Amino acid sequence: MGKRVAVVLAGCGVFDGSEIHEASAVLVHLSRQGADVKIFAPSIDQMHVVDHVKGAPTEEKRNVLVESARLARGDIQDLSQLNVKELDAIIFPGGFGVAKNLCTWAVQGKDCSVNEQVKTVLQAFHSEKKPIGLCCISPVLAAKVFPGCEVTVGHDKDERCPDVPGTADAITQLGCKHVCKSVSEAHVDEKNKIVTTCAFMCKAPLHEIFDGIGVMVQDVLKLA
Repeated sequence: MGKRVAVVLAGCGVFDGSEIHEASAVLVHLSRQGADVKIFAPSIDQMHVVDHVKGAPTEEKRNVLVESARLARGDIQDLSQLNVKELDAIIFPGGFGVAKNLCTWAVQGKDCSVNEQVKTVLQAFHSEKKPIGLCCISPVLAAKVFPGCEVTVGHDKDERCPDVPGTADAITQLGCKHVCKSVSEAHVDEKNKIVTTCAFMCKAPLHEIFDGIGVMVQDVLKLA
């Protein structure tokens, strides 16, 4: 039997939800490894809805669970229903929805708050010593919830990663260690069983993003 892995989504679309390519990459790599995947999202309002053509907010209101169901092909559960005892690992794809809906990093940076359901779930996996995978901006969740942990959001000397230095500095200010890694790599915090990769924090070709997420997924499953 394959490892039982939860994937937590934050909506549908890079600017206000989960990054679709990252979510798909996570699911493909899990499928390739024979994992038994269950998809979850919190039933909460999005911070806002962004017109992905204009790149600007609209007056529309959308629900994170309902939007995430698009990516899950309808096979999704409310995050409140997640039972850590029934799972071996958890993975969070990235996208602005993580920083807007699962926490408030997009507007408050290191002083943000993490959604209580998300925080509870992360703490449950950590206390059970079950691995947590995070990509793109999602590692900031770990930085907020687990002081002293090690994560990567990319390489601060890579010109393709313009947002990494500021994010890495904020992570360091939270008392965590930022480890520079390329888009094709993942960092494993062995002590906390946290595995991170930068994904679209780096403006790299899609196949490089896909491969880096594959490394993260494999490392998560090795720890499960």
